[in-house]
Amino acid sequence: MHCSCVRHTELPNTSKLFADILYHPDRTARFYSYPYRTLEEYRASAQAVHLTDERRAALIEALRVDNPASASLEALARPGTVAVMTGQQVGLFSGPAYTIYKALHAVKLARWLSENGVPAVPVFWLATEDHDFAEVNHAWVFDASNAPVKLEMQRSASAQPVGNVTLAAPPVEALRAALGGLPFGDDVVAMVERSYRSGSTMGKAFGELLRRLLKSFDILQVDPMLPAFRSLAAPALRAAVEKAPELTTALLARNQELQEAGYHTQVHVEPQTSLVFLLENGKRLALRRHDEEYILNGRRFTSAELMERAAELSPNALLRPVVQDSMFPTVAYIGGPAENAYLAQSETIYRAILGRMPVAVPRTGFTILDARAEKLMERFGLCLPDFFHGEDALRQKLAARLIPATLHTALQEAAGTVETAIHRLQSELSAFDPTLAQAVERSGRKIRYQFGKIERKAGAEAMRRDARAARDSAYLNNLIYPERHLQERLYSFLPFLAKHGPELIDRVYESIQLECVDHRLMVI
Repeated sequence: MHCSCVRHTELPNTSKLFADILYHPDRTARFYSYPYRTLEEYRASAQAVHLTDERRAALIEALRVDNPASASLEALARPGTVAVMTGQQVGLFSGPAYTIYKALHAVKLARWLSENGVPAVPVFWLATEDHDFAEVNHAWVFDASNAPVKLEMQRSASAQPVGNVTLAAPPVEALRAALGGLPFGDDVVAMVERSYRSGSTMGKAFGELLRRLLKSFDILQVDPMLPAFRSLAAPALRAAVEKAPELTTALLARNQELQEAGYHTQVHVEPQTSLVFLLENGKRLALRRHDEEYILNGRRFTSAELMERAAELSPNALLRPVVQDSMFPTVAYIGGPAENAYLAQSETIYRAILGRMPVAVPRTGFTILDARAEKLMERFGLCLPDFFHGEDALRQKLAARLIPATLHTALQEAAGTVETAIHRLQSELSAFDPTLAQAVERSGRKIRYQFGKIERKAGAEAMRRDARAARDSAYLNNLIYPERHLQERLYSFLPFLAKHGPELIDRVYESIQLECVDHRLMVI
């Protein structure tokens, strides 16, 4: 096994804000309390935490509901221990692979902090409050040939929090069929089957599977829908309603700052935006704010009424991390590109409600290759960015490498001869008649295009003569950039586990380098 680094600026859809967070933190420093992620900043963040003994005791009791007795739970009960938080939506079959990378990153950072005099434990926030079922009702895996397979649960549209959705017929058999040809497929399916049982819920099944996958690591889990956590969250939610006009003004000003600095705003905010939803009759209902009132389908609530019902409120994306960190002694939050981007907006809420903000840490990321994929990439001279232009472009690149060397040389020599002749003719005509020189330039473009066309046709013919190369192209593309997505953002971690075995979890953990902010290319 070995790893190499790929800068995020070489990955598709990396925003300017996230790139600067990683590589030019001085440019984004004003949007974060601790932008440089040094040991000194972690220590400062830990010192800023002030959790009363009473609140800490209540937190531990809430955690005991779903967490077994553990060293992490004992450590967090002690004054001075802080939390390294991360989290994810409760997607089918553990969600995208980066869910696992987030959790392992939290473990590694917590251990490093503890070794450096800042006692810390890892905590995983199960985003059970979200109500967009379409985002969590499916999972992508690949089969023995690397062909992508989508597994999905059907359910009518509802505003019910996804964590409470009852499992009627989780597609375990479809998962078994997809992973059946992989060496450890049966073991992985058996583990999933024990977690995703009909009658359970999305939140409970997700948490159970995550605990089984990461059984070697002591990670505490949080289900914010539990009554004990709703009570702990109530003070911050009450403050958010009370300070809503102030918070909205600050958010709009921050959005303007971000735009003026050349960045985008991750979460859209308007004067009528509500930072809270109402949990009522098993649903999570969207509110609109109008001055001191909130409107819901014609119903009106005063701010005072909502403050009285604070335990029945649910935070939006910008308020959620603040509510989370009002309950926990959070030293750092590990999030993806979008999460780190919207924390630049949330910083204004942190200041107003908590008076502190944890260190925002970009999560580690991986693209996992097998030995065959590595050999194919070496054979065809490919690097990771070559896959981000689609499979047709990849096939053309492979085809070009299959053109006989003598033909490739002849094409290059002919193109070079023509290029020299065009430049010489342009030079002579520029002194004689500039308009004729322009005509030669137009003709030259046509000639260059025709040479390129001939080369592409030769490559296509070579590809047709080598069916194996076509299969290799599909194998690589389906593994590395399936469905035009980064591997970690589409596939569940399950097929990688089914292919490489249970020790893969430990290998990923060992490959996480806290000082490296780049994407990691890992060959197993």
